[in-house]
Amino acid sequence: MNLPNALTASRLAAIPVLMVLLLADFPRHDLIAAGVFLAASLTDTLDGNLARRRRQVTELGKFLDPLADKLFILSVLIVLVQLGALAAWIVVIIFGRELLITVLRSLSASQGRVISATPFGKTKTVSQVLAVLLLILQRPYPSLHFAASLVVGFAVAFTVLSGLDYLWRFRHILQRADGRHPQEPLAVPGGGAPGAESPVNPLVRRIGEKLAARQLTVAVAESCTGGLLAAALTDQPGSSAYFQGGVVAYSNLAKKAVLRVPEELLETHGAVSAEVARAMAEGVRRLLLADLGLSVTGIAGPDADGSDKPVGLTHIWLAGEGPGEGRGFRFDGDRWENRRRAVDEALNLILAHLPA
Repeated sequence: MNLPNALTASRLAAIPVLMVLLLADFPRHDLIAAGVFLAASLTDTLDGNLARRRRQVTELGKFLDPLADKLFILSVLIVLVQLGALAAWIVVIIFGRELLITVLRSLSASQGRVISATPFGKTKTVSQVLAVLLLILQRPYPSLHFAASLVVGFAVAFTVLSGLDYLWRFRHILQRADGRHPQEPLAVPGGGAPGAESPVNPLVRRIGEKLAARQLTVAVAESCTGGLLAAALTDQPGSSAYFQGGVVAYSNLAKKAVLRVPEELLETHGAVSAEVARAMAEGVRRLLLADLGLSVTGIAGPDADGSDKPVGLTHIWLAGEGPGEGRGFRFDGDRWENRRRAVDEALNLILAHLPA
């Protein structure tokens, strides 16, 4: 039980306290309830930030955090309905939305994907907290009734909009049984379980066909993706005909010792740069005697590991007989999403340079 998890658990512990304070009848009980509610709500932001900063993200925390969030808000809303401060249909809408997104997240997780919070979702949470706070405070301060009604309406609207936004953004999860839209790349390795079949990225199939037809070979050098690019390429049966191998050079030492990345490039430009990505691609091409070298280096998150460069910054490079080409990106997902998108973009880069 680390500090982030303790803060999450404190929201669960605050639920019975809040219910007693709201239902009790003694001087300033509503003000005390509002204070407890606000303090507990602030732990929602604090626990996540601490867990990422201290690298204390745990399975217990992943389970407790969404559970505490939903129970905390919904329990207070139910008490407010009992007190006549809120219409029951509003709670039904909020609960229905949360249940729907929970099911969507579960489906996504079972397919190896993580659904990160969206801007609409974050606005929804803030508006709900503000609405509940005003509903509590309007009892001792009736002048807040109009403001409370206005914010409740805003919160309900954003609750619906955020639910629709989630459904639209992640509609591919529901469109096919395997959770994958027919046109959407999937760069998730199969895991290697005996007898299990891994879904092959459509980009990988096309890359394999073109490389095999032209008798070209490719090797990969990876940093932030940690082998996911090699796994995606080797998901295709028969990939040994064109895939020479890969190097996961996660540290600067490995980049220098194995891929022969010049130390001055690392010192001048940093490990996450176009210059280092190019050196990695050229290095793995030479090392594994491949026609093409493909590299990925980036900051996947959740923090920048001491770098002054932003989380999500990623550089990809393809080296061949000519000067080669690189692309830079700034992904805005969580760690897994940033790594997955880096693999997809690397595959897009090599496919764009293979003759039609």
